[in-house]
Amino acid sequence: MAGIADFLDSLIGGFDLICFCLIIGGLFWGTCILRPWHRQNGYNDVLLQSTISLIFKGGFWLAVVQLFKIVLKIWLMAALLNKWPFPEFAGTTQFIGGIGRTLLALLLAGYCFYHLRNFSDSKKHWLTANALALPMIISGAWLVHGAGRFEDQMLLMSLTVLHQVAAAIWIGSVFQLVNLWLLRYRRKVADTLWPQLLNKFSPYGIVAVSAILLSGLPIALKYIDTWNGLIGTGYGNLLTVKVILLGLALGYAWLNRSAVLSYGTSGNGYALTKRVPYYIEAETFVLVTLLFTAASLASQPPSVDIPSLTASWQEVLETFKPQIPLTRSPTHSALIAGEAGRVAIVGKVPSVAATEWSNYNHNISGIFLTVMSFFAMLSYVRQLPSLQASGKFLSFSQYWPIGFVGLGIFLFFRSDAETWPLGPIGFWDSTFNNGEVLQHRIATLLVFTLGVIEFYARFHRHACPRLVFAFPVLAAFGGLMLLTHSHIGFEPKSAFLIQVGHTTMGVFALILACGRWLELKLDSPGKEIAGFVSVAALFLIGLILMFYREPLY
Repeated sequence: MAGIADFLDSLIGGFDLICFCLIIGGLFWGTCILRPWHRQNGYNDVLLQSTISLIFKGGFWLAVVQLFKIVLKIWLMAALLNKWPFPEFAGTTQFIGGIGRTLLALLLAGYCFYHLRNFSDSKKHWLTANALALPMIISGAWLVHGAGRFEDQMLLMSLTVLHQVAAAIWIGSVFQLVNLWLLRYRRKVADTLWPQLLNKFSPYGIVAVSAILLSGLPIALKYIDTWNGLIGTGYGNLLTVKVILLGLALGYAWLNRSAVLSYGTSGNGYALTKRVPYYIEAETFVLVTLLFTAASLASQPPSVDIPSLTASWQEVLETFKPQIPLTRSPTHSALIAGEAGRVAIVGKVPSVAATEWSNYNHNISGIFLTVMSFFAMLSYVRQLPSLQASGKFLSFSQYWPIGFVGLGIFLFFRSDAETWPLGPIGFWDSTFNNGEVLQHRIATLLVFTLGVIEFYARFHRHACPRLVFAFPVLAAFGGLMLLTHSHIGFEPKSAFLIQVGHTTMGVFALILACGRWLELKLDSPGKEIAGFVSVAALFLIGLILMFYREPLY
């Protein structure tokens, strides 16, 4: 069961950050944006209660997640050490800080549930809730990288907490905007609140993003001291992904801000109601993925601590070098023959057959995706006037999602050949004792499900209109899986050279998800542009897989 514990440990940190954003962003939203004690604002009880509900639910689930993280650590240590880790673990900073934050989060959640909910327009209770949140925020300082440093410890801990709070204010407020739009859509709040609160939050959002950048820069410079440290380590790679995701989120924020300013000058609210809500939804996809990436980053050793395990920029570029895909696979018997040496604890001998087997799997998967995405792009360009005459010839291009089904079947047999159905290791044994195998099995099921759902949704949209939204949601989840993917059996340098390809594909998977979501939501010409960008991102994922080569060291 250690495989499940290891896999969950890489995901649970993202849920931890989401809950933290719900609390801090909700308290900020109520205290600085809504300010319900000013009764002339005209906010109804539904909006206030919905805001408070997100706060105390975030607090409760943060406590659950923190406790679960401690249980997972105990589980992992017991599995690895073959002994009960207490009382030694009880004296560690991780245990004390985690238990402390659990209790403080429960205290805050209880106060919001029993007091703030019943006196939602009381300034005293809002300020008290903020005061109770302060020690919970500070307790997180002992759960970050800075707590383990010998130099500049307090500075790094303080900057990290400031970074987290600024991010929580921004991201938590975006969650509140999504909640506001849903309430408006259901006619539970006045239509005028949407532009009013968007405009009110906008300057605060700029300040929060500025604080994120100003606090994050010195932390990055402290943990990454060379260009190779930025390019050639897992920490630097995930930090780069964070910056890219931040840029994508800021792009959506800029579109939202432009629409708000246009409404203020011209009074035209078309973009504000027909485009901005969907930009915010896509921004939420990006921000949630960013939180999971930040959680994965927290599990990586800082680049400055592993100079001897840092890959050079030439080695990183080599992983993306175009080359002829492998179309011949080693035999299954050759693969199994080399497994004992490949997975040995001492005297590990890399298996050439295993490497070529993996390269073949990735390359064939890349061929699947590039061919699929090529036909998907044809399904868009065939709408151009110059290609209308060949519409019948190109009409078959709309069947491209069926390729996901074929890819899923291929991966089912090929992804982990040392396990069932081809190998000697049983299904349940391999799934629950190897985190990498578990992730591969989830990915295989995800790919197959994507194909079935998207194919059905495109041809039976009117029968089940909500089904079309499953594709972008599942694609976003796939991107999240790639960004938290772990190859724990490899040495750090070779693991990174595999990770860098997965994280790059994770970013493109997110772009695929956002593009498809906006295609379904926006009007023309935005929907066509978003749709084409979506399948173009799928094409780039295919190219990365088609050129994939696993390191031999």
